[in-house]
Amino acid sequence: MPIYEYRCNNGHLFETMQKMTDSPVTSCEVCEAPVQRVFHPIAVHFKGSGFYNTDYGTSRRKRENEAAAKEGADKHDAKQKDKKASGDSSSSSSPGTVD
Repeated sequence: MPIYEYRCNNGHLFETMQKMTDSPVTSCEVCEAPVQRVFHPIAVHFKGSGFYNTDYGTSRRKRENEAAAKEGADKHDAKQKDKKASGDSSSSSSPGTVD
């Protein structure tokens, strides 16, 4: 059976163990004032492939990120080499003497 927490208008807090089918408590155990049920947020963990990759780290994901970073760096280096090679060939093919 779940335990429900209640708070009265005068500030008293108390817990009551009730069945889910029982009607909620309407008056305070101490002062008979009207009460409201207190709700607390629950801890939810979304796990699986359909959620954010950054939520839960795994060693597999870490390896994948490192591989992707290395691959990106390799592509960047290859582009830099291509730019350098095309820059060198264009400067050597142009006439270097000016009269």
